[in-house]
Amino acid sequence: MSGRAPARTPSTLLPHLRRARDHIDRHFAEPLDVDALAAVAGLSPSHFVRRFGEAFGETPIRYLTRRRIERAQDLLRVANLTVTEVCTAVGFASLGSFSSRFSELVGQSPTAYRDHWAARGGPHVPGCYLFMRGVVDLPGTAQPRRSASDHAARTVEP
Repeated sequence: MSGRAPARTPSTLLPHLRRARDHIDRHFAEPLDVDALAAVAGLSPSHFVRRFGEAFGETPIRYLTRRRIERAQDLLRVANLTVTEVCTAVGFASLGSFSSRFSELVGQSPTAYRDHWAARGGPHVPGCYLFMRGVVDLPGTAQPRRSASDHAARTVEP
């Protein structure tokens, strides 16, 4: 044991770190790296990673990955999309990386997760509708996103 107390993120940095976290939340499907996120926060990359971890309990890239997987869960529950479509819609470039991260964080494969929710009879919004309405972006496009579950709740009859 070092005998030192854990470092605390100064309150003056929190708005900058929140700005970067909010940027991740809004742009999770886009290619993001530590350098770009550090620039959003106005900090050096190493200082940003250290302070982000202190403030939020995980690295910026782990936070980004978790947000992408959460969004993927949302889409797999309510949308009639293939796993590959979901993978690209949430910002993963590799289906293998997506599947392994999804399985690691959720405890089952994306296909098993989707099939589990489909068996429960939940609403499935057609994928073409989600692409058309901008709920899910086609790769390479930047449109505002809405939550698929919120959208499904407004568009599917009970």
